[in-house]
Amino acid sequence: MFVLAVRSVRQRPGQFASTLLAAFLGAAVIMTFNSMHDTAGQPGVDSVSAETLSTAAGAVGGYGTLLVFFVVASTLTVNVRRRSAELELLRCSGATPAQVKRMVVGEAVAVALVGSLLAVVPAMLGGRALLDMFQDTGQVSGSVEHSFGPVALMSGFDITLLAAAGAAFLAVRRATGRAQRRDRARKFAAYAALAGGGVAVCSTFAFSATDAALMAAPAYGAILLSVGGALLAPRLLTGVLDRLPLTGASGWLAVRNLRERAGRLAGTLMSLVLFTAVSTATLCMQAVESDAISASGLRKSVEAKNLETLNLTVVGIIVVFVCVMLVNSLYAETTYRAREFGQQRLAGATPGQLLGTVAVEGAILTATGVLLGTAAGLAGIVPFTMVRTDAVLPGQQGLGIWLTVVAVAVAATLGTILATARRVLRTPAVTAVALAA
Repeated sequence: MFVLAVRSVRQRPGQFASTLLAAFLGAAVIMTFNSMHDTAGQPGVDSVSAETLSTAAGAVGGYGTLLVFFVVASTLTVNVRRRSAELELLRCSGATPAQVKRMVVGEAVAVALVGSLLAVVPAMLGGRALLDMFQDTGQVSGSVEHSFGPVALMSGFDITLLAAAGAAFLAVRRATGRAQRRDRARKFAAYAALAGGGVAVCSTFAFSATDAALMAAPAYGAILLSVGGALLAPRLLTGVLDRLPLTGASGWLAVRNLRERAGRLAGTLMSLVLFTAVSTATLCMQAVESDAISASGLRKSVEAKNLETLNLTVVGIIVVFVCVMLVNSLYAETTYRAREFGQQRLAGATPGQLLGTVAVEGAILTATGVLLGTAAGLAGIVPFTMVRTDAVLPGQQGLGIWLTVVAVAVAATLGTILATARRVLRTPAVTAVALAA
């Protein structure tokens, strides 16, 4: 089946481009930051520099591993869904479910291997640039030389390949498994994440304002709450749709389409919720921390600089990966609707009406994801701000951060949906219906 998987990838490289991009970015990030372990382990590196490099590698490496898994899982789920007819034909031709799973996993591993190989040189350059940034801010001694060794290479290849194999297995299992069983597992995971996030957020009040680990509890709490909200997002979206007072052809059709496709939009909603919650919570808490240090008249310590660098780096990585997830899932979902658009045009709908419907769908989807993400982010920001500054909410800077995050989410979502819909609508309606059939 692995030979069949390689031939499958060779015959349709375009369908695996998003998976290759996700694997490439993931391997590049993991190798870049884990090269700090190689650098810290060199002889002659002082203890402060070694601690800074090891902390950066450990913290961002963990985030990178999770993000690689989620992004690859998202892209593979879309690909498996689009190939449902092909996989069913293989089953009818005598292939067993285990053989189909091995083929899909083999495809993912082959693509991830190529992506990891392509990421080696960019990771070397990125590692040097990262070390220069640490040295420019005085967190690492200027005499430390960058090293790209076995820790970076082994972690990059191992984590990327394992994440791709695990994500592919879950994607094909989700496509062929029972819906009822998946719903129970999703509900259990959602409630467990919400409970864990609530405990983490409430534990913030057990710290003092000067504790070094004060930011950890609300940050992880916001992440867990966003995961729980993201898992429940399709059900919450259905509840929102039942209460929207939209009128007109575009509004009515948009609500109806979203209600029918709420389950398939789970990946998009998860990306929006996670992006909004993690970005808003991390940046706002970092702004509150920086303002508190400035107000006290003290200079930032090395630990404070390390934390600020890590927070900004983590948010940057999340933005890149979530944008990849959003663009891929929205592009694939909109392209998949080519036949639907063709049928509606043959029934009398104009391209402008269809674009209006798609725009309303994107606006509802974005608003739902942003609201859920904002609620999860605030759950972490409010306790941290109360403990650190005795205030409840950040100042005007927090509002500016939130508006920037929302602007990025709106641009990524609506931009991808409308651009893809315009491209799909260029195909004549009769041709679109015939090709999709």
